[in-house]
Amino acid sequence: MDSLNYRPCVGIMLFSRTGLVFVGRRRGKGVPDHLRQGHEWQMPQGGIDDGEDPYQAALRELREETNVSSTTFLAESPEWYSYDLPGGATKKTWKGRFQGQRQKWFALRFEGEESEIDIETPAVGQRPEFDAWRWEEIGRLAELIVPFKRPVYEKVIETFGHLAERR
Repeated sequence: MDSLNYRPCVGIMLFSRTGLVFVGRRRGKGVPDHLRQGHEWQMPQGGIDDGEDPYQAALRELREETNVSSTTFLAESPEWYSYDLPGGATKKTWKGRFQGQRQKWFALRFEGEESEIDIETPAVGQRPEFDAWRWEEIGRLAELIVPFKRPVYEKVIETFGHLAERR
């Protein structure tokens, strides 16, 4: 299908100094059943506003979801990755305007102190997206995400896997 049927979005693989990756657990209230089965962990992601540069959108989304702003740019995915929402979810999500998301991914290194990470009261008065977070081994990310997003996570892991080395 045409890319117009996909919501433009960014994803952020945030690395710790030890090569682990930030994951957040989606809040339980209103989470669809397909997310309640042990696959509610994900990396930060979010939509790109009209006219917004994807990298700037990534920095904004990371700050809105985690309060993190102390980062260093590591890499950008060479292409956009897309996924389709599972059957039935398209009518409930984004008012049925999109069949899925088309994502540009960025790898960033977290340079701050862990006290900067605040998922309960993220920046700019945003509603919290996560109710828990942790640093995770890059090799485990695909098994933590909902199955319909897994192929995208596998591509992101392949693209940025070399960055998971300890610094």
